[in-house]
Amino acid sequence: MLKMLFKMLCNCGSVEHVAGEVRRSSLQLYRGFQGPGLLFCCNIDMAATALFKALRCVRSRAAAAGALRLFCSGFPQTVRVLYDGECPICVKEINFLRLVQKKAGKVDFVDISAAEYDGSRHGGVSYEMAMEEMTVIDENNKVHRGVSAFAVMYKAVGLGWLARFITLPLIRPLMDRSYIVFARNRLKWTGRDKCTTGRCAK
Repeated sequence: MLKMLFKMLCNCGSVEHVAGEVRRSSLQLYRGFQGPGLLFCCNIDMAATALFKALRCVRSRAAAAGALRLFCSGFPQTVRVLYDGECPICVKEINFLRLVQKKAGKVDFVDISAAEYDGSRHGGVSYEMAMEEMTVIDENNKVHRGVSAFAVMYKAVGLGWLARFITLPLIRPLMDRSYIVFARNRLKWTGRDKCTTGRCAK
């Protein structure tokens, strides 16, 4: 359970955000446990407090972020699928994948068109970068783009056979070429061909 908690915290991004999540999570755990469970919650709170006190001693925010990434490297994160919530075709596929997902919570679907989207919390992938082509961040925070991103996404939701199919030596080149065509024309085909900068709402 402690590992699950820190996995969630490591997805939060900034040190300040993580600090707030620690307080909220430890309070919820405290309310949910009785007897010996209280000691467990106190240990979480003390460990988290010590971690963030140490991070505050780091001179720069960049160094603090680096320290946080180092700490979080031992906790594999969920797969994050970045998608354009203003793209009807994309949304239909995401809704389908949510239905077929075999392990609830293993995949986070992140809408890049949301006003609160922050690329610094998602592998440094900006809105503009994510709009260029399909982007998925795996459990080890590695960024995958294009057909490789689809393969990671399909495998994560339980469609491993489809992931293997689109990466077959004879199929992959065709998939790459087809996706390039789609990526270049996606905005046009969804009625947003005049969108060049900023949020591309239809």
